[in-house]
Amino acid sequence: MVTSAPSAGLHAPPAPPLRHYGFLLVPGFTLIGFASAIEPLRMANRAGDAPLFRWNTISQDGAPVMASNGVPVQPDWSLDQTPVLDAVFICGSNPIPTRIDPHCLNWLRRQARLGVALGGICTGSYWLARAGLLNGYRCTLHWEDTERLLTDFPDIIVSRRIFEIDRDRYTCSGGIAPVDLMIALIGQQAGCHGIAPKVSELMVCERVRSTHDPQRIPLRQRIGTSQPKLTEVVTLMENNLEEPLTKEELAQCIQVSVRQLERLFQEHLKCTPTAYYLELRLRRARQLLLGTAQPIIDVAAACGFVSVTHFTHRYREFFGVPPGRERRATSSAP
Repeated sequence: MVTSAPSAGLHAPPAPPLRHYGFLLVPGFTLIGFASAIEPLRMANRAGDAPLFRWNTISQDGAPVMASNGVPVQPDWSLDQTPVLDAVFICGSNPIPTRIDPHCLNWLRRQARLGVALGGICTGSYWLARAGLLNGYRCTLHWEDTERLLTDFPDIIVSRRIFEIDRDRYTCSGGIAPVDLMIALIGQQAGCHGIAPKVSELMVCERVRSTHDPQRIPLRQRIGTSQPKLTEVVTLMENNLEEPLTKEELAQCIQVSVRQLERLFQEHLKCTPTAYYLELRLRRARQLLLGTAQPIIDVAAACGFVSVTHFTHRYREFFGVPPGRERRATSSAP
């Protein structure tokens, strides 16, 4: 009996190469960011006809690492045991520590020399910046820590987007933003283009955000209104914290009367424009106070307060504690 040769068109396409990722867990890493990064990889393996991704966890000495929510994780390797990987992601902590161990930074530099792609999750970009591995790259991190990164590394290009992919640097903000980053990376891998939509479907992500999406929810979405004048004036406030504008100047900029301006805020934000503006300035001051080493006098000036005395009074009135005491309490916390 003679059988014909099988048609070339029936051959299954070659399986995509297995990608091996490592996740460096630093003390106080955010568990939601770590989980949001590895779950899309698991779903990709499930959606594919062959294993596409493998991942392992790393700590500095191989000992268990406590997440910021108190959950301990036993890593697979220490830094010295780690083989050459396709990519390493630093799962950053909240807050960022005042000191990062030089051994960790040297290990990251060694990974870069080996050609390993490097990523930062949540505040992980700070570790890369401290190691000098973000020079010339565009990056992002959690919006609360942007000022700290810009203050310590003013020459680094930092965006406010949920994630950035710049050549072999993959960075994202915290929360569930790693889901979007990983789905984007999955879609970029050879042979995985059709896998990314399946991952999104399995994870019940009705919309995968792109690198163009901002981290913070727009005011229009937060308050459920499409008042363009209100959105415009709040944007003006946010862009003029160091030298606050008066009510009259704000009203003039958006071409309404002061009375109309006050009515907009009362109706939609349940406060006066002055109170809203002050809260914006105080919350920015708190980010700088707890996230940077700037002197309190500089923090006050950067947020539009004419004196430290006035700033301290307003800060204590709003947050219930003087700025100096809160900074000391935060820096002394384990």
